[in-house]
Amino acid sequence: MKTTLLTSEDYTRSPWKNGGGIFTDIAGAYRTGATSKDWESLLWRFASTPIVAPGPFSYMPGIDRLQTVIKGRGLVLKAPGQEFDEREPFTTVRFTGEMEIVTALEAGPVEVVNLMARRDAAEIDLSALKEPGERPLSAGTHLVYAVSDDCGIRLNSEEFVVPGGCTLQVELTEPSRLAFGSGVAVLASIQLIG
Repeated sequence: MKTTLLTSEDYTRSPWKNGGGIFTDIAGAYRTGATSKDWESLLWRFASTPIVAPGPFSYMPGIDRLQTVIKGRGLVLKAPGQEFDEREPFTTVRFTGEMEIVTALEAGPVEVVNLMARRDAAEIDLSALKEPGERPLSAGTHLVYAVSDDCGIRLNSEEFVVPGGCTLQVELTEPSRLAFGSGVAVLASIQLIG
């Protein structure tokens, strides 16, 4: 097991693919040997972003996306023939980058976290940690993002405190168990394919 604490100083900023806003990039991975870190070389990316006005989402062919609201409420994603309801915070929705999505804000601006991955490169999962309890973790990369206050967790027998706004990146070569003790966090899990 390898752990790395990522703080706001480690995060970077980048524009949305359609230029409509700015991501705070928390962690990500790109193809080995890629000459630049861009949408073409992306394997996976975990980022937060404010949504302050209704508008279209970026077109991202070949990308699977998971998203949850961490601040504010009332977000609805509207696609032809369906809606993705994120009105309540910490409700995770899954959609593809090919979908034509427009946001509706029913109660003002929100902040969301996104986990995106190239469909042929990784399997992803995103969930909220709000109540104490244990859960299994598979081999792969896991990110525990402390939303506002400090979070207490235990991995196997090792205790960690993740400061508010920071992220504990965990690389596992074999399955493990995560015990969540306190605070509110988002858990992003990535398993590379092949």
